[in-house]
Amino acid sequence: MDTSHIATAALAHLERLIAFDTTSRDSNLALIGYVEAFLGGHGVASHRVSNADGRKANLYATIGPAVPGGVVLSGHTDVVPVDGQNWTSDPFTLTRRGDRMYGRGTCDMKGFLALALAIVPEVARGQVARPLHLAFSYDEEVGCLGAPSMIRELVRDLPPPLAVIVGEPTNMEVVSGHKGISSWRVVVRGHEAHSSLTHLGVSANMVAVKLMHALSEIADGLERHADHNSPYHPPHATLTIGVVKGGTAVNILARECEFIFDLRTPAGTDPQTIIAPFELLCAAEDKAIRARFPDAGVEIVRRSSTPSFALKPDSPAEALARRLAGDNGSARVVSYAAEAGQFQEAGFSTIICGPGSIEQAHQPDEYLEVAQFERGLAFMARLDEALR
Repeated sequence: MDTSHIATAALAHLERLIAFDTTSRDSNLALIGYVEAFLGGHGVASHRVSNADGRKANLYATIGPAVPGGVVLSGHTDVVPVDGQNWTSDPFTLTRRGDRMYGRGTCDMKGFLALALAIVPEVARGQVARPLHLAFSYDEEVGCLGAPSMIRELVRDLPPPLAVIVGEPTNMEVVSGHKGISSWRVVVRGHEAHSSLTHLGVSANMVAVKLMHALSEIADGLERHADHNSPYHPPHATLTIGVVKGGTAVNILARECEFIFDLRTPAGTDPQTIIAPFELLCAAEDKAIRARFPDAGVEIVRRSSTPSFALKPDSPAEALARRLAGDNGSARVVSYAAEAGQFQEAGFSTIICGPGSIEQAHQPDEYLEVAQFERGLAFMARLDEALR
């Protein structure tokens, strides 16, 4: 197959996709509308799965016959913020310098989405025996929040596919497992008073510090008891506090303090078991504070839960992806979480393989190497042939 026209189309798609600011806090509907219009122009119907307020949507579509044995290309449309990062070019303008293409989302993971869109016309006009399915999600970057509602519809509506390929950046090498991620929001409500009169109030910040120290001790314990035979780097479950907000002035006992933490666990490790002692501590602090000030207390809410992606070396997805990528290496795992675990949990044979390196993701001047984009093109061309 002559891939030159596919390469041209993929670059055009990538330029358009990068131009959409789909930072997770914002809507992704403009990008979804662009994909819908493109698919519709090739006679492909697509289906939105919107979030509760309608500001965001997943999108899925089938190109080819509605028969079993197809392949799902899955990717997320959202990107992380650029706030405070020192970019040397506009993050929402695709900029090529040398052998690199710069822009927010180039490797994580609009490069993969562009490649997936570029082969749609080939599949749509060809006589494929098995279908290509696209599954584009929202809010992956904030806990894989969007995909589950779409996956439920895929289970319900699609003839069973052979494989799901999640296009996270792996340098076009097959990745067979990832850690799970769960996150919790803790809100401490105190009682304001002058900071010299601590007996008249409760500082939410001081209580939060005590709770965060307990989390730090849990994190240290996970590291001490690491399984050094684990294939992950680091080998143990990791716990970090990513966001802390609290207080209004240095001389006021803080009325409220909020912090958010995440826990990343290898397959076979139960996050709830790890967090259970901390939840008991939160309950004890809540009871003690409410005894003095009924309007105060501690609330802990689980905000996300993404399952780990377990190694299944003999799966159909693994065999297919290795053939398409020309990858005969040993099984690989990654410490980040993705939607692969959610697809696997729903019963889909799943693998991760996409262009770019996770080391460039989330960075200022995020980039995708042209060589990686070309490897992705070859992968897609082989996929098109495999569907025939």
